[in-house]
Amino acid sequence: MRIAVRIMRAVIITIVLALVSVNGAAVPNVPNADVPVIRTVDIGHGITLHYMEEGKGTPVIFVHGSLSDGGYWADQVGPFAEHYRAIAYSRRYNYPNTNPVRSGYSAVVDAEDLAALIRALHLGKVVVIGHSYGALTGLFLAAKHPELVRALVLAEPPAVSLLAHVTGDKAQTGRAMFEDIQRRMITPMQRAFRRGDRDAGVAAFIDYVFNDPHGWDKMPEPARRETLRDAHEWDVMMTTGILFPDIEPATIRKITAPVLLLSGAKSYPFLGLITEELARLLPNRESIVLPDAGHQMWYQDPDVCRNYVEAFLVRIGIQSRHLQEKAQTSPAKNSLQERITDPF
Repeated sequence: MRIAVRIMRAVIITIVLALVSVNGAAVPNVPNADVPVIRTVDIGHGITLHYMEEGKGTPVIFVHGSLSDGGYWADQVGPFAEHYRAIAYSRRYNYPNTNPVRSGYSAVVDAEDLAALIRALHLGKVVVIGHSYGALTGLFLAAKHPELVRALVLAEPPAVSLLAHVTGDKAQTGRAMFEDIQRRMITPMQRAFRRGDRDAGVAAFIDYVFNDPHGWDKMPEPARRETLRDAHEWDVMMTTGILFPDIEPATIRKITAPVLLLSGAKSYPFLGLITEELARLLPNRESIVLPDAGHQMWYQDPDVCRNYVEAFLVRIGIQSRHLQEKAQTSPAKNSLQERITDPF
């Protein structure tokens, strides 16, 4: 499964959307790890999703970001399975899925797929842990299907439309970021993918988030090959769909499920501003900023992230008895933490 490539990409491609892929039958990079069993589920309308699961108890579903797949969470499924029913799946157009191409693809469609997955597996209300585009998927799921969501853990969802709605002294900054993303990221990506040039489309994205016109060219060839393999979702999304669908502030205010917002202090400024706006809008949320992490906090501080999530689940009543102490103690590393439970 080419662990070396995966580690290299985790270091090199620390960008807005999760950019590390592994093969479907991924094995965590730990000694004597059991190989997860890869299953498939027909969610209807001709769509089949691959997933892996372990454990029993409250269902916890992991949702990966773009240019990635369900194996992104391979190192987390096992530890979470000690206390929960841990499920990681690959979104519609990500490896190893081979679903038919359909127009209109976006995080909204991914949220509907996730809802269908939850129903097909008879999971009831679930905890959703999403990173990047997977977090945006979770946000839309909570907005459109609140009956399926018990709690959310969102790590830097690219809810880009919120930048145009920032108020106060950061309003001008938010608007400038929104317009810059449209002009220098989305438009070049659309042009490239619409002419069938996947390499140029991914390059436009990489160069933008690295703020380096040669960022893509500087990546090692193995990492570029792996990235291009996982860009099929953008073949669909950037030609007939929407990369960053709009979500209105009023919609976010109506999400009542408990939410844990995770962010990295060293991540990209526009993601930080989006997370600040989410913290302002969500009526029942906690916010944690990891001071030594960037956008790839789940790779950079995996144990710290997991500890915070487990403590959060204990605090909201989703717990194992022996996890009670996690809610009363901080993980090994310092962070900035704030809890808000009063609606705005």
